[in-house]
Amino acid sequence: MKKTVLMAAVFVAMLFGASGQGWAASLVANIDVSSQTMTVTYGLSVYRWSVSTARPGYFTPRGTYRPQRTARMWYSRKYHMSPMPYSVFFHGGYAIHGTGAVRQLGRPASHGCVRLHTANAATFYSMVREVGFGNTRIVVTN
Repeated sequence: MKKTVLMAAVFVAMLFGASGQGWAASLVANIDVSSQTMTVTYGLSVYRWSVSTARPGYFTPRGTYRPQRTARMWYSRKYHMSPMPYSVFFHGGYAIHGTGAVRQLGRPASHGCVRLHTANAATFYSMVREVGFGNTRIVVTN
């Protein structure tokens, strides 16, 4: 009897352990350049934020990426030490980061990065740090 109960407990633990991994936190940020929006799916939560991507003469890379590094505050050496709060770098020097130019959100305005409201950038940054780079996907499409 004790052996049966023990086996049942092990089976239940394995079952919940396997399903727990299936439910492991994952984070997907879909950036739609044509609508200038970023839709973030985090577990059962969905966020939709206005962004600014590359203005004419510049380029935001398309594709699927994983974060490469994060910085609570970064200053662009390429663009006059412009502040980039809550940066999540996903392709070389390209990042998703906060901006003070919130009036420009919803239309192309950047040098190629994905800009969003600083509060939303802080939220996204925290999510990435929580779930890890390996469980985060960044998808940039037209």
